[in-house]
Amino acid sequence: MKKLLFSIVALTLTTGIFAQKKSDDVAKIKSETIDLGKLKQDNATAAVFEVLNIGTEDLLIEQANPTCGCTISDYTKDKIAPGKTGTIKATYNAKNLGMFEKHLTVKFAGCDDMKSITIKGEVIKNEDAAATAPAAVQAAPATTTAAPATTTTSSSKVAPAKKTTPKKTKTATPAKP
Repeated sequence: MKKLLFSIVALTLTTGIFAQKKSDDVAKIKSETIDLGKLKQDNATAAVFEVLNIGTEDLLIEQANPTCGCTISDYTKDKIAPGKTGTIKATYNAKNLGMFEKHLTVKFAGCDDMKSITIKGEVIKNEDAAATAPAAVQAAPATTTAAPATTTTSSSKVAPAKKTTPKKTKTATPAKP
């Protein structure tokens, strides 16, 4: 009976020693999902995930693979010291219109499980992007010289000021509001 009990205890301890670590025990990803928001069609946009080594040993990212061909990933190839951070960069090439959600799998050295990270957003037409952009981004200030505004007799609207090209020797100074 003692031999059987001793064998069970030895087997339990041996199994515990050879068990591999879980990725949650050695690494913390600051944000496992990044929302890229509204993207213009045909523009590549990157998301950068920060990976913090929360373990006591150096951390190595073995692989960071996209689950589809529309994301390209790059990641820190060097060992990450305890308490330090590395990065995983995922670039989404916005070809298809509409909402998207893409996943990447991350494998850390010495861990038997994989971690999943996500990028998501919405691809819109370039014309729609101009309509949803803030007014400050849409309207760039025009370089104009002081020209009197003219009014029409049939309407109370003010006609736009005429644009003129400033001379090379002088620069136009914008009028104070």
